[in-house]
Amino acid sequence: MRASTREAVLETIARLDFRPNRAARALAGGPIQSVTVLTSNTRQYGFAAALEGIEEATRTAGFALGVRVVESGTQAAVRDAVERAIEPAGALIVIAYDQPGIAALNEVPPDVPMAAMVETPSGDEATGKPWVWIDDREAARDATRYLLGLGHKTVQYVSIPASSGSGQRMLGWRSALEEAGIAVPKAVQGGWDPRSGNEAAQRLAKDSRVTAVLCGNDELAIGVMSAMHQAGRRIPDDVSVVGFDDTPLSAFYIPALTTVRLDFEALGKVCFAKLLSSLEGDSQGDGPPWPQAELVIRESAGPPPLARRASAPLRAPGRADLSNSGRPQRTPGTRSPAPAPSAASPESGQSKQDRRRKEYRD
Repeated sequence: MRASTREAVLETIARLDFRPNRAARALAGGPIQSVTVLTSNTRQYGFAAALEGIEEATRTAGFALGVRVVESGTQAAVRDAVERAIEPAGALIVIAYDQPGIAALNEVPPDVPMAAMVETPSGDEATGKPWVWIDDREAARDATRYLLGLGHKTVQYVSIPASSGSGQRMLGWRSALEEAGIAVPKAVQGGWDPRSGNEAAQRLAKDSRVTAVLCGNDELAIGVMSAMHQAGRRIPDDVSVVGFDDTPLSAFYIPALTTVRLDFEALGKVCFAKLLSSLEGDSQGDGPPWPQAELVIRESAGPPPLARRASAPLRAPGRADLSNSGRPQRTPGTRSPAPAPSAASPESGQSKQDRRRKEYRD
């Protein structure tokens, strides 16, 4: 348009305080410019970090973002959430890490533009679908192998709620034990938070044969460590504990938590990139690389008690073993060895009185 026309339009926009209306653009057949995230949880670390990544990616691309919470897994609640989330010129991202999320994913009509964050698929069910995931099944297998490699005879598992059947993390733990020819103990069902981890580990804490525990997330791991402490069992001297997710606080627990790092924020960005590619007609686009799981080794895991004692080297008393008087400290309940005769003892032929006389003369 001519410069004079452009100036007139801009002056009118300023005078009327005009703002573009996305709904009106959608009704006029405009391009998709908004995304609604369907999720059953906005508080747990994985869900919240994924939302953070999606928000940053949509903001960078100039998309509006909304969030619709699936309040329960009932068919009526799921259907209502999906229907309310579908808008003209809008797309969906489903975080399907639990049963309500899976139900919402299955309820989305096939003609709605959509992408999803899911648990690791068990087969070829993800073929041709706009799904993204981090291989937490293989990560759980690696974490279990790590604990077995430290010398533990077996590894217990405290699980998070699964999206369907057995969770992929549980399957990875089980397969690692089976590969090692170890009988698989019964998994202990937990929830999402430290309280449920503490409650789930009460029985494990009383069993002296339990020396290693893998947990479905870091919150459960903190609850397990608390239960062990309450039972008088030290971490990692008596029991090793490994978590999952690498939450921001896991490095600052005492002891610092060994855990599996899953970059949910990066995965959220990958999920939006996959959605954007499909909107642009490039469903096979490479997009950014998918994040990979990583075992982060810190302080909460070590060899089992017997192996630890067997490998402890013998040493002479050091500075840390001496009291203020310079005498070696003894373990409570043991007897100190009798001192060897010295030049100042009666066996040397010199009495205490003679020594004192000599000291006075000197």
